Amino acid sequence: MKHAKFLKNAAVISAGGLLAKGIGVLYRIPLANLLGGYGEGLYQMAYPLFCLMLTLSSAGVSTVVARAVAARRAAGRMGGTLPAALRLFSLLGLGATALMLLLSHPVARLQGEEALVGCYLALAPAILPVAILCVLRGWWQGQGEMAPTACSEIVEQLIKAGAGLLLASRFYAQPVRAAQAALFAVALSECAALLVVAFRTRERRCPLLPMRGGELFFSALPAMTNAALLPLSGMLDSVLVVRLLARTTPRAVHLYGLFTGGALALVSLPATLCCGFVAAAVPAVSAAGGGKEGAERALTALAFTFAIALPCAAGIFLFAPVIAGLLYPALSAQDAEVLVRLLRLMCVSSAALAAVDTLAACLTAMGRAKCAMRAMLCAVLCKAALQIILVGKLGITGAAIAANGCYLVAFFLDLFYTVDTVKADRREKRHVVHHRTRNKEGGSDAGRACGASKGGRRRRAHRNAPLGGKLEGGGDRL
Repeated sequence: MKHAKFLKNAAVISAGGLLAKGIGVLYRIPLANLLGGYGEGLYQMAYPLFCLMLTLSSAGVSTVVARAVAARRAAGRMGGTLPAALRLFSLLGLGATALMLLLSHPVARLQGEEALVGCYLALAPAILPVAILCVLRGWWQGQGEMAPTACSEIVEQLIKAGAGLLLASRFYAQPVRAAQAALFAVALSECAALLVVAFRTRERRCPLLPMRGGELFFSALPAMTNAALLPLSGMLDSVLVVRLLARTTPRAVHLYGLFTGGALALVSLPATLCCGFVAAAVPAVSAAGGGKEGAERALTALAFTFAIALPCAAGIFLFAPVIAGLLYPALSAQDAEVLVRLLRLMCVSSAALAAVDTLAACLTAMGRAKCAMRAMLCAVLCKAALQIILVGKLGITGAAIAANGCYLVAFFLDLFYTVDTVKADRREKRHVVHHRTRNKEGGSDAGRACGASKGGRRRRAHRNAPLGGKLEGGGDRL
């Protein structure tokens, strides 16, 4: 692997992601002041259904498309805009949009807030642009160019912040309308990001890459399922953990908010810092194939990921009180103590989650997305079991331990599958060498079945064949 190019690609997309995250953090402060407590609550409550629809329509798409393009480029066949992928995921995006519109009233009634219907209607137009955007970002990443992805992320956040604050300010005294306006800005930002990448792709004017939609869908299905497991697990947590906590404390929802909105959000930041390695590793590993070289590149990407994630995890452990005091100064002393304890417990998850993201993307690039899916499924089931056992006894601390167990199980299984790729490649090579050796000694199984004399006669015929042809050629014609 050309480490310089790999690090350059990783730096580009990580810088873009960090800048986009910074814009998002700065945007949320004035937005919260404009929306007020009720409007902010509506804004947050609308996102779980939206994220679920995005998962159903576009989760893992960039990785799958990047793998397909990089593999074809490595074989000498230049890829293009993947028209089959655009058609397929556009249809999925339209289907997810229609489903969100259909579910808006039932889900709003289930959540007990009829005002959420308008929020869902404002967010629904964002689903289709995101599905198409993921395809185009994956194509550029497969070409080994990360700048379009980074630029589109920055434009996306700038439009969301600018349009969101502008629209929300027009309805300052109406929190419901302000929340709906801010959510509509999300749809505008996704459309703007799509235009940026689409214009750059059209400028390139590369030949099209033929691919059947069914083939692409079934190759993407394991990666999409793997990407969907954690969000679905998060929705399950919001029910399971809160109900288990409610048996022992009246502050169940409050503690769950500290766990997800405080600790889990902070320990996920190192994974965001390492997203560049995830995006840069996919084309590099895909180009190498699924053998020893691909696994070595995956382990190199993992080493770079740990070089960032482990110091971040150590920093979270050491400076947890400082982090809690700076970011959440309004917390009571009791809540701040709980948050510090959760942060120090979950610093393990901080490094493990970043490693899982990298290895899962590399396994998908090696054509082993099913392995990553199985690993994540085992991890999610392990987390649910640990929550049932520990939350009732240890409270919210049990949820933190269960999260650690989830990410560690996923990491070790992904690592096992990655290393096993090298062993499988060696076994295949030994099998090929053995097969060739047996053919040289006496032909195939069919030749050995004919007896030694017939096998020898076939070998003599091969040596005397016209033009020195192979057994299938001149030798068989004698």
